[in-house]
Amino acid sequence: MAAILETLALILLLGFFAGQLARRLGAPALIGMMLAGILLGPAALNLLDTDILRAAPTLRAVAVMVILMKAGLGLDRQKLVQQGTVALRLGVLPALCEMAVVAGMAILLLGFDLRQGLLLGAIVAPESPAVIVPGMLRLKSLGWGVDKGISDAILSGSAISDVVVLLLFSLLMGADQGRGFLGDLPPAIAVGVQALLEIGGGLIVGYGLAWALVFVLVKQNWSQNRVQTTLVAAAVALGAVGLADRLPLFSGYVAVMSAGFFLIEMDAPLGRQLRVGFDGLWQVAEIFLFVLLGASVQLGVLQRSLGVGLVILAGGTFIGRGIGWYLSTLGSDWTRSERLFLLPGNSAKATVQAAIGALPLSAGVPGAETMLAIAVLSILITAPIGAWAIPTFAPKLLQKGEVDPTKVLLQPRVVLLAPVDVSSVTPYVLQKAAELARRADAEVIVLHVQDIPDPQAVATLKAQMKQYLADIRYRFILTAGPITEAILETATLYNVTEIILGKHGQKGLKRVLMGSVCQSILEASTRPVLIVEEPRL
Repeated sequence: MAAILETLALILLLGFFAGQLARRLGAPALIGMMLAGILLGPAALNLLDTDILRAAPTLRAVAVMVILMKAGLGLDRQKLVQQGTVALRLGVLPALCEMAVVAGMAILLLGFDLRQGLLLGAIVAPESPAVIVPGMLRLKSLGWGVDKGISDAILSGSAISDVVVLLLFSLLMGADQGRGFLGDLPPAIAVGVQALLEIGGGLIVGYGLAWALVFVLVKQNWSQNRVQTTLVAAAVALGAVGLADRLPLFSGYVAVMSAGFFLIEMDAPLGRQLRVGFDGLWQVAEIFLFVLLGASVQLGVLQRSLGVGLVILAGGTFIGRGIGWYLSTLGSDWTRSERLFLLPGNSAKATVQAAIGALPLSAGVPGAETMLAIAVLSILITAPIGAWAIPTFAPKLLQKGEVDPTKVLLQPRVVLLAPVDVSSVTPYVLQKAAELARRADAEVIVLHVQDIPDPQAVATLKAQMKQYLADIRYRFILTAGPITEAILETATLYNVTEIILGKHGQKGLKRVLMGSVCQSILEASTRPVLIVEEPRL
């Protein structure tokens, strides 16, 4: 028990700080997490408990469930309808073309037979939801490509792609030979029927899950808060993934993603709650996912296959996927630059390769060590590059449109500006700023305009801030100049969300004069202004 707890602590702490270090150095966080996994894993320090390593596939399945639910909750039905068959073609053609090219190159360069080459192609071809989903959802929240639904097409296409290629992989491994009535069909027909069955079944199961969640959580009101809502939805999604492994009549991947999609259509407020909840779950799940991916790396085998692996991966991506991308977008309204975006946006590998890369080795397939090495190489190269390239090239290749807040999770940084003096209204301004900051997890900027230095006034204000903003993240700015100009300039400089002004509870001419600053700010500010008035006695 102690060893397992220590391993979990190592994964979470080292994974988190390695990810943050990578981000501070300008690289994607997943690079740091994967390097942490390599360091902790059998290839280096070997500090991970064997029980955790044996449970790694299960933990990865949980992480994939979370990210697929996030993807479904972020899909836009109108944009998918607008794209017509593009999303469906993206789910089939790029992966199949890459699989065929990889197989051909493996036969030529590695001496593989046809089955070995196709097995390697099926391992390499699937796309990574762990990289693509966060990247596409981030682009949607910023507005890149939303007018044509490019992110939605890539999201839905990647889910279909993984289902199709995994079916081909299982057929090549001989796993489908005894699947009921399909075992009597020719292999080519069997895999087509199975693909349609699993995708169609996944959509039906996803619709049923969404209906059940809306009925239980909304109509019957069994959930009292967001945490409970998220836990119930996550448990139902995990159950669907587990059932799909036992009952190969539907795809767990498609079921989970479609459940998120149907939830948004059935009950948008519930979908918005779940977006926030699953976003929190992903913060933990991604650490386990990428650290355990790194722990699966075998450096020795990787080194021996480095050169030929790079050639095969490059050929599969640029030739195979290039042909698939062209055929997928043929006849669409995508521009040349938008089609080019598919290279960084639709190429990353990670989760599926980690899940199936070692299966041929355990089954004794000839050349399986090389297959595993190339699978690991595909993760180490394409996952970091994809995570970096998606946000880097989107502004260069995509058009920016208007963001639909009902389809994405928007978490803007909330900054409140509270200009204060040393009058009796200041405590009320700070109290209101603290109240709003707690609701929105916001930062407060306290501004004091002072032409003549007054240490006593500053000391008084600092004491008040310490009292009223004790649990709030805040900063104190001391400046000089005309009050109205100073407030407006500070609001612009720090891109504040709202200005909170105090108005003194005076009467007559003094009240008019004291309210002149408020009136000026109200007339000139382009940001919302909240007036806090001192209570009258």
